[in-house]
Amino acid sequence: MATSNDLLIKQRSIIEFLAAEGCSAANIHARMKTVYGEMCISDCAVRKWVRIFKGEDPRETILRDRKCSGRPLSASVTAHREKVDYMIRANRRVKQKEIANAVGISKERVHHIVTTVLGYRKVSVHWVPRQVTVEMN
Repeated sequence: MATSNDLLIKQRSIIEFLAAEGCSAANIHARMKTVYGEMCISDCAVRKWVRIFKGEDPRETILRDRKCSGRPLSASVTAHREKVDYMIRANRRVKQKEIANAVGISKERVHHIVTTVLGYRKVSVHWVPRQVTVEMN
């Protein structure tokens, strides 16, 4: 079964082909709706892609989304995980706010690292591993 990203790229290629033939955006959406049903992209998205494809050479069109330059996820790097784990092992009563201030990341990232990545949970006021194994005793 195709993923949603594969389906989106297929639909964009159909839009590109029909726009090159001169079909209107409304006609393209109606034709795609009969084939894809509920999985069809919206009329607004079809109009957007028709505008993009009109005036471009079909041989040079890129159907995949371009990479966006955004802020990298630097808060979950290994160094931060190790610092958080070290602080919890040194003081099981440490607060997430204290960890966030010491490491220099947000409280939300600390919570994600502590609960999801490291697998700790709060019991009373102590951080303990989610599952205690024989090696931990």
